[in-house]
Amino acid sequence: MKPPRFDYLAPTSLDEALALLAQHGEEAKILAGGQSLVPLLNFRLVRPAYLVDLNEIRGLDGIRADDGHLVIGAMTRQRAVETSALVHERCPLLAEAMPQIGHVQIRNRGTVGGSLAHADPAAELPAVVAALDGEIVLQSARGRRQLTAEQFFVGYLTTAADPTELVIEVKLPATPRRTGSAFLEVSRRHGDFALVGVAATLTLDEAGVCTACAVAVTGVGPTPAVARDAARALVGGKPSPQAIEDVSRRVSQALRPDSDLHASSDYRKDVAGVLTRRALTRAAERASGVGR
Repeated sequence: MKPPRFDYLAPTSLDEALALLAQHGEEAKILAGGQSLVPLLNFRLVRPAYLVDLNEIRGLDGIRADDGHLVIGAMTRQRAVETSALVHERCPLLAEAMPQIGHVQIRNRGTVGGSLAHADPAAELPAVVAALDGEIVLQSARGRRQLTAEQFFVGYLTTAADPTELVIEVKLPATPRRTGSAFLEVSRRHGDFALVGVAATLTLDEAGVCTACAVAVTGVGPTPAVARDAARALVGGKPSPQAIEDVSRRVSQALRPDSDLHASSDYRKDVAGVLTRRALTRAAERASGVGR
């Protein structure tokens, strides 16, 4: 339970950190909150020659509203997001998902950027970003680029980020008026990794007709599963129980999860359908002002 030997590097500016990554490339690992990396080091599942600690760099954290978006710095602690009034106001889906990430001790240290960069297939934040059509901002010594969730997450614990790039922030569109959202998951115990999780949003017009809907499922594959076709079936009509049940069935049928020690493929498919129905029902109630 001891990490392998490595050189510890603690840059004090973003430019310095990017220069170190440009110099060392795949030989370096980035330390943010350490909630995923440190166990991997202790089990010697990763053996970097260099550890680049971002904790001395100022300006990589923070939550702000900017041109219709909620922008969250990569080094923002998950607990800060969970307790942010701005997050609760501008992005209630994210606010609802945050308490389901591990335990409060984990969230006190874990960072938004670290969770996204780790790309755990059962993680909550990737599903939220995918459901909201958010963008993940990367920066290297060569410049900056923005990727959608579907571009960024490419496989199990794998992203499109180059070894010389840092996740520096995530941009989420502010929730429109008359939009309800819900995040639900099933795990063996509170704080465990989700067996299945569903992030859903639904927007209604003044007549109660659905004008936009999104569903993303976590824990059912290597990356968040965005059910665009299924969610689109709700648009243009009122979200009746029968219509929501139909979407839930479509979501379940479209999934192809693997079986593992914790749950079978069929179980995950069934749970995804149930959670989708519950999440969309709750989102519709909140959009209409009935639910909280």
